[in-house]
Amino acid sequence: MISNFNNLELRTDKGSLWENFLLSERLKSLRYAGKRAKMHFWRTTDQREIDYIETEADSIRAWEMKWNPKAITKTVSAFEKTYKTDTEILTSKNFSDFLEISAL
Repeated sequence: MISNFNNLELRTDKGSLWENFLLSERLKSLRYAGKRAKMHFWRTTDQREIDYIETEADSIRAWEMKWNPKAITKTVSAFEKTYKTDTEILTSKNFSDFLEISAL
């Protein structure tokens, strides 16, 4: 995808770009805030995944990142049932709290 300067809506890698943006900005926010959360992702043998997980002491926080807010995934419910935690779906409409230091 190098040298692909097409409009974002025409790109086939926009989901990956979205995840990369959110993760890199989250890492910056954590560092600036002096937070030391452990970072993980979760994937099953059939390739279902949760994009980003933070653990700190006994808490687990999980996020699934979707460029298309209408995309539905069965993975979230499987993860939530297994680990007894909620998973937040991040879209272009609600991602700002994920990146704000005050939200940490």
